[in-house]
Amino acid sequence: MDTDVVAYYCLTDEMLQASVQQEPSQRSMTDAEVITTALVAARLFGGNFATARAFLESHGYIPDMLSKSQYNRRLHRAAPILRRLFGRLALIHKRSAEEDIYLVDSFPAKACDNIRISQTRLYQAEGGPDEDFRGYIASKRQYFFGVKIHLLVTAEGNPVEVFLTPGSRHDARALKQFELDLPEGALVIGDKAYNDYDFEDLLSKAAGIDLRPLRRSNSNREESASMEFIQHTYRKRIETEGSNLEKRLPSSIHAVTAEGFELKVFLFVLALSFDGLL
Repeated sequence: MDTDVVAYYCLTDEMLQASVQQEPSQRSMTDAEVITTALVAARLFGGNFATARAFLESHGYIPDMLSKSQYNRRLHRAAPILRRLFGRLALIHKRSAEEDIYLVDSFPAKACDNIRISQTRLYQAEGGPDEDFRGYIASKRQYFFGVKIHLLVTAEGNPVEVFLTPGSRHDARALKQFELDLPEGALVIGDKAYNDYDFEDLLSKAAGIDLRPLRRSNSNREESASMEFIQHTYRKRIETEGSNLEKRLPSSIHAVTAEGFELKVFLFVLALSFDGLL
């Protein structure tokens, strides 16, 4: 645990210095300390900021810990910095990748248990819960209420792109929201939900990116036996990373606002990206 805390702080501080982040001298906590606290909460305490703050303060890592309200305000103001950190990590992961093979998938992040959907304050529409956030997990044959994490990772399982959508958003539709800032000739593998012939042709022609989702039984585009072997082999990598991410996510993420909920979800992915360097 000590190693994780020190590594998070050192990596964060080094990246912030490299990006010339200037901080007012009167601040009792630096941006690196604020972000380290959030990463520790996501990695070790299920996203519980209060527990992470108490742990880091009591063990002397961050003796000048901000109060709960002060910390939350600072963390929300640091959201653009978190995005830039993720982008810098993504560049490192892409440059160190041994192969130009990338994997795409989506994973649910529950805003609350199904039984509490009618009581949650998050994602409410006029007259009740916003049904756009009620999604379905086909592999588990169950519904959830929250968002989908759309993730693009290297063949080694390190995140390079991420965004969130309402839980009901179909993966094929969300696929077009990825920037797909990848090397020419990159191979992107996804599951059957990502079949979109027109988009595959567009990517190939415009960016030289080869999108190869698993084919449906009635597909008009058959794959060679060698490509099917590659697809199924690498699919296991994204499934493993998805399993690791889902294990870190608590059964429901406590948040007062949708913005706070989505920030916590992003922090779990950011911690996963940091771990790829450790």
